[in-house]
Amino acid sequence: MPDEQMANSGGQSATPTGPPPTASAPPSPAARPLDTIDRSILRMLQTDGRASIRSVAERVHVSRANAYARINRLIDDGVIRGFSALIDQERAGQGASAYITLKIVQNSWRTVRKQLTALPGATHIALVSGDFDVLLLVHTKDNRELRELVLTRIQSIPEVLSTRTLLVFEETDLGPEEE
Repeated sequence: MPDEQMANSGGQSATPTGPPPTASAPPSPAARPLDTIDRSILRMLQTDGRASIRSVAERVHVSRANAYARINRLIDDGVIRGFSALIDQERAGQGASAYITLKIVQNSWRTVRKQLTALPGATHIALVSGDFDVLLLVHTKDNRELRELVLTRIQSIPEVLSTRTLLVFEETDLGPEEE
């Protein structure tokens, strides 16, 4: 059942909008092709983002200077966007997780994205095609906090036409692809 029906929000329209049109963004530079060594470095860093340059160089059989230069190039080219820790949300006190689908007003993606980014517990936001426009992953302390987030915070965004919440019962982070 859609969340707005659950909340008896009355007056919120759930008219289908179709996928929002793509906005013209500045062209990104052409991606440099990655060779086998680059891909091996990426797999290794996905597995252990804290790996030393020395261990990366040894594992992919290049000099430390070469490994250092390749990693810096991958960062400069935007292939590596950053380094982060994988968090066990439940152990971190975030016992409720959900994917929330949103239908939004056409041409409002940038406005909605900005507001969703500011939500506590939001960890992933994607503009998608299909029956809904946005897919949002959130982690909250419990279902009560999740309900408050959906019914009070998200549904109060004027450009959000409707939401649907999918509770996550169990999740598994996938590691890097094996070649």
